[in-house]
Amino acid sequence: MRNWNGWGDDALHMDVPPPAAALLKKRIGKGTRTRGGASLQQLLARIPSSRLGDHSLVNQAPFERLSHAHGQSMPDWIGLRWGTLNRFPDGVAYPTSGDELQEVLEFARNGRAMIIPYGGGTSVVGHLSVPDTDQPVLSLSLERLNRLVHLDAYSRLATLEAGVTGPDLEAQLRAHGMTLGHYPQSFQYSTLGGWVATRSSGQQSSHYGRIEELFAGGEIHTPRGVWVCPPFPASAAGPDLRHLILGSEGRLGIVHRAVVRVSLLPERDEVYGMFFPSWRNAVRAVRAVAGAGIPYAMVRLSNTEETLTQLLLAGKEKAIHMLERYLRLRKIEIPPGVMGLMGFIGSRAQVRTARREALSMFRRYQGVSVGRPMGAAWQKNRFKAPYLRNTLWNLGYAVDTVETAVPWARVTRTMTAVEAAVRNSLRPFNEKVHVFSHLSHVYATGSSVYTTFLFRLGEGPQETLARWEAIKTAASRAIVQAGGTISHQHGVGTDHRDYLSAEKGRVGMDLLRQVITHMDPEVRLNPGKLIGGEGEP
Repeated sequence: MRNWNGWGDDALHMDVPPPAAALLKKRIGKGTRTRGGASLQQLLARIPSSRLGDHSLVNQAPFERLSHAHGQSMPDWIGLRWGTLNRFPDGVAYPTSGDELQEVLEFARNGRAMIIPYGGGTSVVGHLSVPDTDQPVLSLSLERLNRLVHLDAYSRLATLEAGVTGPDLEAQLRAHGMTLGHYPQSFQYSTLGGWVATRSSGQQSSHYGRIEELFAGGEIHTPRGVWVCPPFPASAAGPDLRHLILGSEGRLGIVHRAVVRVSLLPERDEVYGMFFPSWRNAVRAVRAVAGAGIPYAMVRLSNTEETLTQLLLAGKEKAIHMLERYLRLRKIEIPPGVMGLMGFIGSRAQVRTARREALSMFRRYQGVSVGRPMGAAWQKNRFKAPYLRNTLWNLGYAVDTVETAVPWARVTRTMTAVEAAVRNSLRPFNEKVHVFSHLSHVYATGSSVYTTFLFRLGEGPQETLARWEAIKTAASRAIVQAGGTISHQHGVGTDHRDYLSAEKGRVGMDLLRQVITHMDPEVRLNPGKLIGGEGEP
């Protein structure tokens, strides 16, 4: 069963091994065990009467409204765990076809209701927060729009409904020997429509492509009618309007169907572990591999603090001790040594050749391969890491992330600046932060920088929220000052909205507002997300 106030399946649990717990205690202190908290029944009792009229496709039951009132952002967690969540949709619509989707939109228009598109509920930046408004709010769930509509295997184009989750999407394609290959960490619950609306990036996007490369076209239901983007292989007929849909976060319309570029199931999908004696050596090595055009599927490179943390979280003390002994023989000490993962996808010959070329280049920078076992362990557990949020909260700690992307010349400088800003952010609270980073997506011209931070919960919701806001603000400002994008993969939502103008500029922001105003003149589609301004809640 889905966890009502945390991440994932409530039957699954991730332990924090004693050495990792000891590291946290050493870095930031003993966790703050929270007093009180809210039960499900207490939260359900707070939900007011619905302001919507009745409709056969709309469910107004309290639990449905609660479960669609939030995503997975830190403010959402605080509101759920302490029972301070105070805004709820007035109902949840469940269309099962394009005609029913149009019917729901007409019902909302007649009732002057605002609409929040809802996919898998995995947003970590406030895409699903309910606006503070006197108007009714309708959550529009796409979960019943989850079918493979058409597969053109000859052209390698698949048309799917936008509410399909990652596992169901892959299962439907796998039956035909195909794959999309888009694996964000939220893969088990997030949806195709959500990936499109937030410009999502999968863990193996270096091989399959980010969602903007996979999204070939589709059908979007808007206040001005149904908008169809044909799936051309390429076009020089003016600006590519697909890119208005990508990253639109529900502001321009509801994605009903998406046409995506699919691939044949690969013969090989292999991930290898590697270690370097220093961060400098590691960055130079992966930059060289990216620039050489070697066909890798993924690179993940942890800095020294993340390497130490992840090894302790692995919990296999004997195996880790043996690994450290081996690395010492190869002149790598942990710390300051760093670990990485590199994946390859393709035929047996393609994978063998790419791996040989990459490892040859790594050796120039004193890189040491430790083979497939570490990569296989990552593949097995790669979607389980978010479950640590549940465990850490119960131990008295909160965990969140920020991420950006910059050219290679600024990668290390940006990472260092963001981590310093995070560490210093809680000094006014006399608190410390445990922070570490990795490069999760590597390109020829630069890389993403993904930073995780842990801090102790406050004595109550207001104190915890204040601590998180201080960290998030400091990190976001450091990203902007470093010239990075405010989001490489999580989107804008409400958490990053104030920093978007630094990236788009005045002219770009004016253009974005004009497009949104043209498509949604009554400001009813997911208001307050992506941009703010006149008429926005």
